[in-house]
Amino acid sequence: MKFFLFLFFFVSLFAQTPVFEGVSAVVGNNIILKSDVSQLVSMTALQQKVDLRKNPDYYSIIEKQVLENLISQRVILEMAKLDSVEVKEKDVDDALEQQIENIVLQAGSRALAEDYLGQSIKSFRREFWSDMRDRLISEQYQFSLLNKVRINRDEVQAFFDEYKDSLGVLPSLYRINHIQLSVKPSEKNLSKTLKRINEIRSKILSGDSFDSLAIRFSDDPGSASRGGVLGYVERGSLVTEFESVAFSQEINTVSEPVLTQFGFHLIETLDKQGEKAKVRHILIKPELTEADDSRTFSFTKTLMDSISSYKDFKLFAGKYSEDNKTKDIGGSLGWVNPAELPIVEFMDAIKLMDSINICSFPIKSSLGYHLLWISDFRPGGQPNLSDHWPEIENFALNNKKASWFQNWLNQSRSILFIDIYDQE
Repeated sequence: MKFFLFLFFFVSLFAQTPVFEGVSAVVGNNIILKSDVSQLVSMTALQQKVDLRKNPDYYSIIEKQVLENLISQRVILEMAKLDSVEVKEKDVDDALEQQIENIVLQAGSRALAEDYLGQSIKSFRREFWSDMRDRLISEQYQFSLLNKVRINRDEVQAFFDEYKDSLGVLPSLYRINHIQLSVKPSEKNLSKTLKRINEIRSKILSGDSFDSLAIRFSDDPGSASRGGVLGYVERGSLVTEFESVAFSQEINTVSEPVLTQFGFHLIETLDKQGEKAKVRHILIKPELTEADDSRTFSFTKTLMDSISSYKDFKLFAGKYSEDNKTKDIGGSLGWVNPAELPIVEFMDAIKLMDSINICSFPIKSSLGYHLLWISDFRPGGQPNLSDHWPEIENFALNNKKASWFQNWLNQSRSILFIDIYDQE
């Protein structure tokens, strides 16, 4: 108790000195600097695509939100320290690099990102490291607290009775599996494309800029304008052929041409951090003809005619599907709302399937041809406990977690010294 009385006196006395002119708030043993608030306001504006130079009045709105969030984070951090919560330095490094990549991607370039941040990326990385560590500690502690919150059937029933008129309309859900087959080029066009990408590789090895060649020639619209940079990618998030090269080759080495379902790639690994690698690539797609499309359609139709059961479908998905994320689990997409599927053609196909446990007709998309199997269905509409128990239970649990955590936060704030300074 004497220690806390001394700390309270020390902080109160210290707050009256000129040293605190750059302080926005004090939370326990933590100081929130105005410069930290300003930097996070800039990052938040960037994420929300708001130009503060054109909307200066918006600054104070974001500033209040940022400061309140920082105070809550510091409260969580203080309580986490009392429970001796720690994170690994490597996890902090990885999270910080991902944050920097996101900032650069959202800004459009490193130069624009540094303009928004008001400092160099190198300086930001150095100054923001401890903040990222504290953020991870807070998130880990918050997760551990909320993970203990449970809910029972009576609480779900009570939640539904109170909120049933405000839950809105739920979408119909389908449990779906799929098989994906890409349209493959002829051997002649593959050879032409291989020759072209080898010529580009020779230019790079002769000293031409990878960035400029990616901008000029790459067929990947998502990365070409950024010089082919994909940023940090996690192991398991890429197609197998691409990933095996990206994670195994030496840093700053341009690979031999790598063939995937998308075409030929030149891959350069710029950095490795555990299960993440920073890569850039140049993609050259071979020309596809009507004959190539027809050949793939015919094979997909043959598979459809051979499938008579859910067991058959999962077996063929594991054997033939080119969706590496789902093929090993029988092509399962889980319970999905068709309106939220990334392949828009699926929604139209589902509307045409008048029953479950049948294989769809071949569906054409930008990725090739697909077959769908609907194994179960949950009707949408006004929520009711009979049809929508999992969704209502999840709503109720999240509501209980939010209420519990706000109470915990209020109690924690009441036992900590908190002082907020004039933001003008």
